[in-house]
Amino acid sequence: MKAKKFIKQLLDNLESYICQFLLSFFIILLFIQIISREVFNVNISWGEELARFSFIWFVFFGASFAARLAAHNRVTFQFRWFSKKTANYIEAFADLLWIVFNVVIIHKSIFLIRSMFQFPYISPTLGWSMAYVYLIFPLSFTLMSIRIIQVNYLKLVKGVDIRDPDKIEVETELAAASDTESTD
Repeated sequence: MKAKKFIKQLLDNLESYICQFLLSFFIILLFIQIISREVFNVNISWGEELARFSFIWFVFFGASFAARLAAHNRVTFQFRWFSKKTANYIEAFADLLWIVFNVVIIHKSIFLIRSMFQFPYISPTLGWSMAYVYLIFPLSFTLMSIRIIQVNYLKLVKGVDIRDPDKIEVETELAAASDTESTD
């Protein structure tokens, strides 16, 4: 039972773990490059390119993670006149359009990657086929679509209130502040 819970938690936070690794990796890589250039007067030519690639992958996995948290920017002002259930269904329709867009991007990016394998485009410093770097497009947009479906399932079927993570943090801090005031 513990293994099942561990795997569920791992999959539920997969993008978060990948983002944490990529963020740490490119910051450390840039730090090492700065130190080697300024202190030892040695330029690590491949470091900058690898940091750029890891940052790009970080951004796209971050977008997928934001979809998991239902934290993408939306215009929701108009929903205050509707019931919560109606607003959820309207958002689900908008998410369906978003998934259609993702499917188009997935299809086009797979076509691009196939052509890049056929007619290779090589990164200047690392000598990698850029097709491997571009794999982030179908991968992240597929994960994003899965997360959008997951969030809508939780909202519409399970009735889970997916809340904005920023509001949750603010509410937690306000509650902690009021607890501190009441104990003083």
